[in-house]
Amino acid sequence: MRRRPPHEPERYLLLRARRRVTVQVAGAISVMLALVGVMVYCVITGDQDASARRDLAVAAQRALLSRPPPCVWLFELRGGTVLSSPGAPAVLPVRAALHRAAAGREPWVGRIEISGQSYLVHTRWRSGVAVQAVMDLRYQAAERHRLLRSLAAAEIVGLMAALMIGQLVARGAIAPLGEALARQRRFAADVSHELRTPLTRLHIRAQIVARGLRRGNDPLLAAAEVDRLVNGTRQLGDVVEDLLLSAQFGQLRRPFGPVDLAALAEELALAEAARAEAHGVTIEVWRQAPGAHIVRGAQSALRRVISALLDNALAHTGVGGHIWVVLSSGPETVRLEVRDDGVGFDPRDAERLFTRFVGGSRSGGLGLGLALVREVVDAHGGTVTADGRPGAGAVFTVLLPADPAGAARPPYLPEPTDHPVTPPEGLGGGPHLEGRGVPGRSEARSGPGPEP
Repeated sequence: MRRRPPHEPERYLLLRARRRVTVQVAGAISVMLALVGVMVYCVITGDQDASARRDLAVAAQRALLSRPPPCVWLFELRGGTVLSSPGAPAVLPVRAALHRAAAGREPWVGRIEISGQSYLVHTRWRSGVAVQAVMDLRYQAAERHRLLRSLAAAEIVGLMAALMIGQLVARGAIAPLGEALARQRRFAADVSHELRTPLTRLHIRAQIVARGLRRGNDPLLAAAEVDRLVNGTRQLGDVVEDLLLSAQFGQLRRPFGPVDLAALAEELALAEAARAEAHGVTIEVWRQAPGAHIVRGAQSALRRVISALLDNALAHTGVGGHIWVVLSSGPETVRLEVRDDGVGFDPRDAERLFTRFVGGSRSGGLGLGLALVREVVDAHGGTVTADGRPGAGAVFTVLLPADPAGAARPPYLPEPTDHPVTPPEGLGGGPHLEGRGVPGRSEARSGPGPEP
């Protein structure tokens, strides 16, 4: 049994609404065209009948018996003899009308049927003679039939045009509703994805605190873990607020200000330390040059970028693996790289990783987290790219415009550490400098850092 996509009911409702609007618009246009056709037919047939009566009256008053108008026959009653114009049908004239006219009665005009044929008859008294003019109506009937066929063809063409117009109107009318439903579905997907990582961090941190309390560990260590737990709940609140703002990203411009990417990277690496320890992974933060790495943007949104990249790296790095967050600054840009020595990916799938619900296994099976990364980076005027090879790790590179005021910040002073860790090979040429770190811990480093 085929599993229906979650948005299929919405799509069905939109299609049904579009069909209804199309039928209503097309029906209204068709009714208008039909009314216009009926009016045209009535006006034309009325004019045709009036013109025939007028021409027949003129023929009865003035035309000569030997030279009648086209499609008209003349008959005269002289004494008891009926004279007719050349070619008159044998079934004519209407003798009763002629005799009434001869008796001095009023002129008579009427339509008669003889042998299945329609005639228009005008009988009157003229110059001492009863005169009857008869017009064959078969030609008028043929013209009316052609008019009806033309109006029917015009109605069919109009109906097809009305359906097309109805489709266009329906699409324009339903498009805002479809966009609203898509935004609603997208917002729900964003919320579920964005809350998953901070909730996982809080859960792991709470487990660590619970285990420490049960084991009777040093209260100072427990207090430090509780402080991190409290900080994690604050960050979770920031994520929720940022998601609410993102629902209005097109209409509401987020407040941008100076953001230290290096400080954010160290904060998030520390927040992920417990989860990294559970996975047996080491996270290091490298600064390839002393000083601050300042960009201009929304801090909560950029936190989501680094968080998503770290979450992606943790999900695809095995036990004993390493993750490096490398920061460097140029005159106009700040560069942030998140590297890992995990499973990697096919370079041909690099762009697909940033496509919503298409990204594949590297992006969690839905292609949502990295798609959000690209959306946020694009909104900040930056770029994000991916590089990697199967089994040789991956590198995600974010380039953001540097904040000109960031150069005035004091330089960063590294702390001495131990436990050397070698960055991954195979993601580029050149010698790799050694960093320092321990499994499951986050360490900040200064210096040239691991080369790509």
